[in-house]
Amino acid sequence: MAILRQILLGAAVLAATLYVWITYVPSAKAMLDRVGVLAVLGIDPADPASEKPAQTVRRSSGPVTVLVAELIERAIADKIQAIGDGRAQRSVVVRSEAVGLVTKIAERAGIYIEAGTVIARLEDEAESIALERARIVLDGAKDDSDRVKRLGKSGAVTEVRAQDAELALRTAELELRQAQFNLDRRRIIAPISGWVGIMDMEVGDRITAQQALVTITDRSEIVIDFRVPERVIGKMSVGMPFLASPLGLRDVTLTGDITAIDTIVDRASRTLRVQGRVNNDNDQLLAGMAFSVSLSFPGATLLAADPLAVQWSSEGAFVWVVRDDKAARVPVIIRQRNSDQVLIEGDLKPGELVVIEGVQSLRPGTDVSVKSKAAAKSAALPTAKL
Repeated sequence: MAILRQILLGAAVLAATLYVWITYVPSAKAMLDRVGVLAVLGIDPADPASEKPAQTVRRSSGPVTVLVAELIERAIADKIQAIGDGRAQRSVVVRSEAVGLVTKIAERAGIYIEAGTVIARLEDEAESIALERARIVLDGAKDDSDRVKRLGKSGAVTEVRAQDAELALRTAELELRQAQFNLDRRRIIAPISGWVGIMDMEVGDRITAQQALVTITDRSEIVIDFRVPERVIGKMSVGMPFLASPLGLRDVTLTGDITAIDTIVDRASRTLRVQGRVNNDNDQLLAGMAFSVSLSFPGATLLAADPLAVQWSSEGAFVWVVRDDKAARVPVIIRQRNSDQVLIEGDLKPGELVVIEGVQSLRPGTDVSVKSKAAAKSAALPTAKL
């Protein structure tokens, strides 16, 4: 008797398990039909009677309240990233124009100077003496010329004497200019306004002609050279904005403009050289720094959905869209993800409502009660008490 009770109890448990499985698991009937269990139990695989309890429960629950957002049109952004090299707007290597001994260094490295500032001086005693001699000769030539002119009015001076006096005066003037020029070459002067680099000279050094002494940079603007792929050549234009982030400075993003576009594509890399400028008003950028350059190009117009509206299944991404107060499942293809929107493609139209909250209770054809995102936000705001 005990064995019989155990067999009956096991059969009852097995029957209950099969009933629950067939009733609540949609794929159970197909599996049991393949192994012949449904035929033994006398159950028709096509009979929807076993689905009535679940459907009855779903219908009796009423419309599902969901939060929705409207689909809008947005242009997909084609972004490219490049690494560029920065250089100063102007950079001049100052060289000596004469041979001589450095007697004075008037400026120091790391400061800003104006154009025409004397940076250093060379030994100029001989040039100073020559300049003083030229002035004395010029004064004598002027006196002689004035005397000849006074005598010429009375006819006491020949025309040849007058011409010689005039020639001597002009020669003395040229010698004075030459002496002044030679003296000026003993001074090393800044040709542009800018920042002084490290100097390669000391007082007492003997320098040669055309020797590089110091570099002066005007970095009020930084010029960035970078390359872009040839697929965007038709979208590039002078004046187009771009974003530049110095690799050596964290959390610094600058906006610049493209100033020049090359006319030759590099055959090896299939890229085009582009040049842009960024302002450096606060002088935080240095020449030679590396930059991460980002450019965005407007592309095709797609539908933009709230990121919460995009759901996933084994078949891929989809959204729940409200059509005739019922939920419809629409497969979509994600083309671009942004921080606040997802650009998608699918059987959708601008202005349609997609569900962003309440998707857990939805099935195809489920009745829904729509609550807009804007209304939900206004309802969540606290009411002021008077």
